[in-house]
Amino acid sequence: MAALGKIRSKGVFLVAIIAFGLFAFIAEEAFRSCESTSNESKQQVGEILGEKISVQDFQKLIDEYTDVIKMTQGRDNLTDEELNQVKDQIWNTYVQSKLVEKEAKKIGLTVTDKEIENILNEGTNPMLAQTPFVNQQTGRFDANMLKKFLSEYKTMDKSKNPQAAEQYEKIYNFWTFIEKTLRQQTLATKYQNLLAHCLISNPISAKMAFEGRSVESVIQLASVPYSSINDNKVKITESDLKDKYDEMKEQFKQFVESRDIKYVDYKVVASPTDRAALNKEISGVVNQLKNGADVAQTVRKASSLINYLGIPVSAKAFPQDIAVRLDSMSVGQVYGPAVNVQDNSINVIKLISKSQMPDSIQYRQIQIGGATVDQARKTADSVYTAIKNGAKFEEIAKKYRQDGQAQWLTSAMYENSGSVEGDNKTYLQSIMHTAVNGMQNIAVTSGNVIVQVLAQKGMETKYDAAVIKKTIEFSKSTYSKAYNKFSQYVSESQDAKAIETNAGKFGYKVSERKDMYNSEHYVASIHGTRDAMKWIFGAKTGDVSPLYECGDNDHLLVMIMTKIHPVGYRSLQDVKDVVKAEVMKDKKYEMIQARMKGVNSIAAAKAKGAIVTNVNQVTFSSPTFVQATGASEPAISGAVAATAAGKFCPRVIKGNAAGYMFQVVNKTKRPGKFDDKTEEQQLSQQAMQSASRFMNELYLKAKVVDNRYLFF
Repeated sequence: MAALGKIRSKGVFLVAIIAFGLFAFIAEEAFRSCESTSNESKQQVGEILGEKISVQDFQKLIDEYTDVIKMTQGRDNLTDEELNQVKDQIWNTYVQSKLVEKEAKKIGLTVTDKEIENILNEGTNPMLAQTPFVNQQTGRFDANMLKKFLSEYKTMDKSKNPQAAEQYEKIYNFWTFIEKTLRQQTLATKYQNLLAHCLISNPISAKMAFEGRSVESVIQLASVPYSSINDNKVKITESDLKDKYDEMKEQFKQFVESRDIKYVDYKVVASPTDRAALNKEISGVVNQLKNGADVAQTVRKASSLINYLGIPVSAKAFPQDIAVRLDSMSVGQVYGPAVNVQDNSINVIKLISKSQMPDSIQYRQIQIGGATVDQARKTADSVYTAIKNGAKFEEIAKKYRQDGQAQWLTSAMYENSGSVEGDNKTYLQSIMHTAVNGMQNIAVTSGNVIVQVLAQKGMETKYDAAVIKKTIEFSKSTYSKAYNKFSQYVSESQDAKAIETNAGKFGYKVSERKDMYNSEHYVASIHGTRDAMKWIFGAKTGDVSPLYECGDNDHLLVMIMTKIHPVGYRSLQDVKDVVKAEVMKDKKYEMIQARMKGVNSIAAAKAKGAIVTNVNQVTFSSPTFVQATGASEPAISGAVAATAAGKFCPRVIKGNAAGYMFQVVNKTKRPGKFDDKTEEQQLSQQAMQSASRFMNELYLKAKVVDNRYLFF
């Protein structure tokens, strides 16, 4: 139990088949084989490098990582959004690991047991600090603690103490995950280092990098923004668009299929009648709280979304809208009812007490059991008296086969619990209300616990508050009415045109979403739309979907498949706006060039309508930001580096937002001496960053198939 507590204290931590005379027999077996293969493919989450991963295997990976998160955070479950993040992390890690493993295998690159042993002995990897095997005195991972645990795990008799065995199993599974992740991480790092060392530096490139960073120029800049030329003065032909599209085509390459949809989403909300009924109910609750009714019972009967713990907790244990009210309330005050539009709830608060208490308490304990509860109580009294009279806490703990080591109890370990009742509540309250160096002999159901508080830190205001938070829900009749209306709309709109035409008549709005990918979890940010996702990636252009009931049972949805963008190059029509903007820029640049022909000074440029500003600290290594146009302009940095001090650049520089001409007023060197070794080291680090992008190249060649949307 103590080990699990240590894990949680670290915070958030840290991813089918077989087939009438002889001919009939062969035909039957072939049919069976095809059917079986089809069933197998329907159970495949994806494919990497020709290797398929089944739903069952992927779910095991999800469960494994979910258990780790629950253990590190001391939680019982995760939200839908958190689970989606877990699924994405698991998928990305799985794909990356497979890609690296294949490449590493080609060149004989491995991670040996000896390397892992060295990592453990060194103990500096950040993941190791998240384990329970951290020496409390040094604050570092202790490999000997791990070895001791593994030895105990292998030799323990699980039948004698099932509860302890369960705890050991959880910690062992946690460690197995850490070790596996360490191996994957180490192999990826070794492969990346290998690639990075293929990109070497030299004294010449080091010198150029130093000059590019240290030489600063002050310039006078003449800008003619493209926006200063009216678009109507620019003539663009289809031929211009086609030529520019061909020039930019590689930018429009699509590696994953995407789809465009139009949709109508109607969210069902509570009617005025529904709200009136809820207000009447909550008014009764307010009266009960004001008249001194049992707080815990009142909260429970009201079916509040926030359980009443009955112990002081910090403001962060409450939702933000509740927390901001607590400090301004007086003890005994009842606030509300108040509506929170953001989470669609109605809220009531009663502040029971307010006090200054520690966020963290260091303590040690000895659990006392016996043949009977009475015997345990007597033994505990003796132990308590002995320690009070000077007996060593640690020595008595060892007598009862416990280590009596100090451990920390933090607010986060209990504030997010769904409930704190019975022995747990008694135990927590005793520790929370014990002074430093004080002791408590806590009686629990099966025995006693002797607790000594050693230290406290992080004093803060804590609140014992009863909160009634209820979602403003619609009634069955309200939903039925909304469903019937939406159903009528869908039934009267059998094609895509009718869906759009009839929407206004029924009071609905047609929305559009372009470029949906099957790696997404929701349609239009609506929960519970997995079936809708399946439809989207199985539909044909022009299809109309069935009516979907989704969200938190509060959304009605119908969709139109408007366009499918297959893997390959996007058509000119798809990217016409982007291409047209680039052609417009090109044409305006040509017009600026013509206007500025013969200009040989900043004054002459200004006379022809340019905006003149001074720009300081221009270096080759960084793009120049131009205040006058609000744009970052790398082209200016390069042109200035190639122009001597005192010289005017007679050609118009094509920028992102304007055409530019400039005069170099001055060039200076920043303080600092060139050190070839230091510069080469920096270039090597840049090479390492470049090498880190290798994964994208491997991914594109791996023919990755992602079918998670069918299952998750």
